[in-house]
Amino acid sequence: MKITSVLATWVHVPIPYERQHTSDFGRIASFDSVIVKVETDGGLVGWGEAKAGVGSAASAHGLAAIINLDYAPLLVGQDPRDVSRLWDVMYNTPREGYAVERGHVLPQLGRRGLSISAIAGVDLALWDLLGKSLGAPVWRLLGGRRAERMPAYASGGWADETRIGEQLLGYVRTGGFRAVKMRVGVMDGEPHRSAARVRAARKALGPDVKLMADAHGTWTVAEAKAFCRMVEDCDLYWLEEPVTADDKPGLAEVRRSSSVPIATGESEFTRHDFREIAELRGADVLQPDLAIAGGLTEGVRIGAIASAYNLRLAPHLWSGAPAFAAGVALAASQSAGFILEYSLGANPLLHDLVHETFEVVDGQLEIPDRPGLGITVDETFVLRHATAE
Repeated sequence: MKITSVLATWVHVPIPYERQHTSDFGRIASFDSVIVKVETDGGLVGWGEAKAGVGSAASAHGLAAIINLDYAPLLVGQDPRDVSRLWDVMYNTPREGYAVERGHVLPQLGRRGLSISAIAGVDLALWDLLGKSLGAPVWRLLGGRRAERMPAYASGGWADETRIGEQLLGYVRTGGFRAVKMRVGVMDGEPHRSAARVRAARKALGPDVKLMADAHGTWTVAEAKAFCRMVEDCDLYWLEEPVTADDKPGLAEVRRSSSVPIATGESEFTRHDFREIAELRGADVLQPDLAIAGGLTEGVRIGAIASAYNLRLAPHLWSGAPAFAAGVALAASQSAGFILEYSLGANPLLHDLVHETFEVVDGQLEIPDRPGLGITVDETFVLRHATAE
């Protein structure tokens, strides 16, 4: 089997005004991602996804160009089933020969940012192809799923103090979620305003629904520590990204200062970033976004770090269907995987890009038993929303 073409398309999907939400990322008017299609001479096609930002809106022309102009020429003619070697080819070029031979990384530049996201998109498509070629779901190739269903948490929560309880209770009623996540941080102004919203949420939910808070990395260390003190009695399941990903020692300081568990990782790249977080004891839960951090190949390595440091793994799944399906497969197959994110914001790339549906029933998401990533992309949807600039 040989790769005949690699094509990355920036897909830009406007969100109806009434379904838009506002956070520290601003008012979200679109959902954007780069959809990667890898074709082979045998007729099999693999689908992947790369992201230019952790939010749903981002200009992704440059990301698509990296895949189409830098990586695609390296991959055409290669066997797509050699996933690990092709990851090294993309990561280490132009010294991939030395890297493969010597067994250690030799990248031209320190690899972070869009170059890793681009690798991620191709990598997911290669895993999809590998599963399809063997007639097996990706989770089977990763060692098998640990359960047929996994608990999911509703991810949303932008309402103000007076309405946040009602909004989160709506999530509980909609899918039977027993865990919900709300946004906090600079969008509220001062930490005490975020704390007031958390207290209102806990009061409405009662003690039996797990409650998470996500600050999107917007606080200083001092602000994050102050917030944790204010919500010590609210039984937060975790506080996500309290400080910027640039300040890993600060992240560890926040974790040491409080009993509130810390989760992070959606803004990180490769196993090297996650190794540093683990070594610093900066988090309790690692959250790689597979469309950003390097794909499934790197996700498995990050899962091993989580297991080795007795941490837990909960992939960031605010994404389109390819990355979502890959994250589900990773969480289901890794010993540290324990819960799945399910976005309650407008997400056309999860619900309209593919023919399959991902439904949460009684707070649980079924781990699909379909070959590859288990998705069938609607190519007319891709073409309809494709953009070149």
